Amino acid sequence: MLGSANLNIMIKAARKAGRSLVKDFREVENLQVSMKGAGDFVSRADLAAEAILKEELMGARPTYGWLAEEGGGEDGQDPTRRWIVDPLDGTTNFLHGLPHWAISIALEHKGNVVAGVVFDAAKDEMFFAEKGEGAWLNDGRLRVSGRSKMIESIFATGVPFGGRADLPETLQDLARLMPACAGVRRWGSAALDMAYVAAGRYEGFWERGLNAWDLAAGVIIVREAGGLVAPLREGRDILSDGEVVCANEAIFDKFVSVIRKG
Repeated sequence: MLGSANLNIMIKAARKAGRSLVKDFREVENLQVSMKGAGDFVSRADLAAEAILKEELMGARPTYGWLAEEGGGEDGQDPTRRWIVDPLDGTTNFLHGLPHWAISIALEHKGNVVAGVVFDAAKDEMFFAEKGEGAWLNDGRLRVSGRSKMIESIFATGVPFGGRADLPETLQDLARLMPACAGVRRWGSAALDMAYVAAGRYEGFWERGLNAWDLAAGVIIVREAGGLVAPLREGRDILSDGEVVCANEAIFDKFVSVIRKG
């Protein structure tokens, strides 16, 4: 798969930041014994990865805008293009020594995501897509699953933690969905959840309370793999509202009807 110059810049940046995070992740695994200072260490690892990504992406395209988890947003000289970056999606997993976290990079043009990369550095899985060019995992083409029966399907979500206001809604979603499906997973990285829908590992995913950098790359990867992506509430904007539902085409309507309270 030969991507555009921009996509190649994104993949190179993700790999470079991934090497830094994998090295830090090994240190976190060693820190688990004491736990002293592990949280601070992970914050530093996160910031270091963002610095690498910013240097690579803005170095290659200095006129583009920038929106990232740690560093906030900056307008670019080119108002039509913007990098949307999460240097470490799955921070809690990283902190606990769980090898399920990712770097997420999206390129937005005139309000639409036109390219996305989600890199699982711990497993060396690079998910990427470009508008009109399909979705890929390393060297292979991605397709959403073909399952059409809810009872044979598994879904992913994020269960709100730490007293977040959207916990009751999510519990109600689960109460409606779990009797109708083959299982629900909560793996702690929205970017990878969406990549897994694109890869046919899950049939669908939904979540509230996300940020643009959690979602942007995943949206185009799912769509380019043949999946459907929509806001949880019809007529809303996925990236600005931080709410999303996605699934393969065969299951989408059934899944959405359950999640949107029938």
